[in-house]
Amino acid sequence: MSATQRRTAGSGPVPVETDVPGRLDRLPWSPWHWRILIGLGTVWILDGLEVTVVGNLAARLAEPGSGIAISTAQVTTVAAALYVAGACCGALFFGWLTDRLGRKKLFMITLAVYLAATAVTALSWTAWFFFLCRFFTGFGIGGEYAAINSAIDELIPARLRGRIDLIVNGSFWIGAALGAFASIALLNTSLFATDVGWRLAFGIGVVLGLVILLVRRHVPESPRWLFTHGRGEQAEEIVAEAERIVERETGKPLPPVDEPPIKIRERGPIGFVTIARTLVTTYPRRTVLGLSLFIGQSFLYNSVTFGYAAILTGFFDVPAGRTGYYFAVIAVGNFLGPLLLGHLFDSVGRRPMIAGTYIGSGVLLFVTAWLFQRGSLDATTMTACWTAVLFLASAGASAAYLTVSEIFPLETRAMCIAFFYAVGTAAGGISGPLLFNGLVSSGEVGDASLAFCIGAGLMAAAGLVEAAIGVKAERRSLESIAAPLSQVPEPAVKG
Repeated sequence: MSATQRRTAGSGPVPVETDVPGRLDRLPWSPWHWRILIGLGTVWILDGLEVTVVGNLAARLAEPGSGIAISTAQVTTVAAALYVAGACCGALFFGWLTDRLGRKKLFMITLAVYLAATAVTALSWTAWFFFLCRFFTGFGIGGEYAAINSAIDELIPARLRGRIDLIVNGSFWIGAALGAFASIALLNTSLFATDVGWRLAFGIGVVLGLVILLVRRHVPESPRWLFTHGRGEQAEEIVAEAERIVERETGKPLPPVDEPPIKIRERGPIGFVTIARTLVTTYPRRTVLGLSLFIGQSFLYNSVTFGYAAILTGFFDVPAGRTGYYFAVIAVGNFLGPLLLGHLFDSVGRRPMIAGTYIGSGVLLFVTAWLFQRGSLDATTMTACWTAVLFLASAGASAAYLTVSEIFPLETRAMCIAFFYAVGTAAGGISGPLLFNGLVSSGEVGDASLAFCIGAGLMAAAGLVEAAIGVKAERRSLESIAAPLSQVPEPAVKG
């Protein structure tokens, strides 16, 4: 049909028939999609930059003359945990608002919160103020995870959703590499004074964030969110404009819409009871799956990210100013995982690829722990082992965000992403850095090996859960994976 909106008779709010999902999914990849990808996906670069810069600057912040009274342990444990705690709180708060107020409003607000908190962090003069700033920086970043993943999955064609989502989430490691190289220069006291370099480091995130904010102004609201909130005409306008732009940019007529239209009845805001019922009663297996994937990857990544420098300096005598070189190598490996393996999540399938990357990274980390325990590794070979482990783990971890963003109904999508991120991160992201750094700081090889084994065990266990109950979501529309709560079921055919 030429018009995507057709009103039908019925009691209560009048159902609206729409083919918006099918029209979005059949669009060929074009510069229109690139603008969305750049405007929304680049935020993970900020997160990687934040985490890596702070990890590399920990020793410098604790030095006399840094301008702030704080210890290395406080930076790598308390500040790290508060950053993650802020991200958990921000994800839940902004995730709830994202489902109610829309994707675009929130991904502008959350970025503004991040920018303000990061800028103020550079002015810190004491530990408590630094902790407060780290909490609110995480608060903004956590909100970004919910708003951005929702918007990207609802705008990207189904056949490409897996690889694009993995690359977006994997771009965290581009920021990590930038942070590693930046810290090398900023820690050089011949270039920057002890109390200046670390302050400038936070300015990098502010500048990059401002650029992203300017690009993001031109990203449209999710048409899928619009038509479930009684704004079908606006959804139609956005999709029609996208179709005109894509046809003009590609010079080819669009293919026909293969998916049948769906019928939506507008409903009020979704409450927490409805969300809880959706998770626990309607999709209990998917809830177990999401929690398993998030806890496994969060524990591994937060513990390694916040503790890698301590291992290099404490066990291999690497100078604090040179740890950035090693981490840059790890960061490149992490980004190459989603980049090179991402297309397989759309072709081979979600279940075999997610299970394989989780279990594979767990096995490799067990081997790394064994070699480390035996004393067979040095700084270079340890970095090579980490790179191999995280090449697989990065693809799997990125797929965790993809999974929870596509296996639950549209009306609860942002809140579900926020819930799994918050619970998984609270379990692995807060306890991970505290436990991992506690074990590493003991100076005992056996304690550090135990930390590796815990992370490896959780990753492998999550992979087994995926193998058992994973959802076949590749190349399927979001509405076919989980019907919107507002969708009107078709009447059964009698005969």
